[in-house]
Amino acid sequence: MVILVVATTVNPASIGPASAFLSMPGWSPGPSLEEGIESFSNGEVRLLKHEKSIVREDDLDLRWEAAIGERVSEVIFLSRHTAVSSRPALTVHPIGVPHLKDDEMPPQGGRPGWAAQPNPRIGPWLRLLKQIATDQGLVPEFEITLEATHHGPVTNKPTMFLEIGSTEEYWGRQDAAQAIALLLWQGLGLGGSTQVGTWNRGNEKVLLGIGGGHYAPRHMDIVLKDGVWVGHLLSGYSLPMEEPAKGNSKSNSSSQEINGMWKHAIQVSYEATKSAFPGGEVMAHLDHKSFKGWQKNVITNFLTEHNIKIGKPSDFF
Repeated sequence: MVILVVATTVNPASIGPASAFLSMPGWSPGPSLEEGIESFSNGEVRLLKHEKSIVREDDLDLRWEAAIGERVSEVIFLSRHTAVSSRPALTVHPIGVPHLKDDEMPPQGGRPGWAAQPNPRIGPWLRLLKQIATDQGLVPEFEITLEATHHGPVTNKPTMFLEIGSTEEYWGRQDAAQAIALLLWQGLGLGGSTQVGTWNRGNEKVLLGIGGGHYAPRHMDIVLKDGVWVGHLLSGYSLPMEEPAKGNSKSNSSSQEINGMWKHAIQVSYEATKSAFPGGEVMAHLDHKSFKGWQKNVITNFLTEHNIKIGKPSDFF
């Protein structure tokens, strides 16, 4: 089983951390994939470099298995983050576009209605990244944060994105690249230490975030606690709801009466999270303040109908 770390040469926030990672000991050239994708090997880690958009390289895990004959256990993408705020940030997030209909074109890759298995390392690595960034003097200049589930590419194994944001000024920052490289080095146990965030425990609780903004602040409050595992994070824009029919009271509407992709988004994200954490107890954490009363009611009813437990913050640790 090998771990794929994927970078693109067209993105300084991607190739910068990859180059810093490759400067560490133990690397050797690996086999090439089609279309000039080169690789490097270090233990069970394979770093792939290509020249395309990071969100357009679908099924890299399956393509690697078919071409090289090595089974892939997980995929980690290195990319850039953009934000209107322009604030410098180091971010971690799962991927997917579960809220899109079949006839909608994903603006940043992926497949409509699909959510990748979230990489179990997301929670532990967010906490490790914050520690590294603090030790390296990047905090408080850089915000260390989760992002909600969004964009592609399509993958078939547990996946996460590590990103440097939020403008060109920061994408090429060597200190930020070094922090991501150290996260990879320590998190994957390449320095001889134990890997961080390997799921082999079972019977533990996993957070499925529902509601809130793109940076999931209320979910973040929980995830920063030691021992918390993280699945998908569905912000408000990933829960599109259609208004109840005229004459129906919103407050009395059932989940069956409120159309839109919100139900599908929750269901596929729950199933993907459960698949990534075998034996774990996936619990929904709702950002209650982000919902109108009727929205909270129908979401709560839907979760109850589908036997998805709702957890309070104290339930996760």
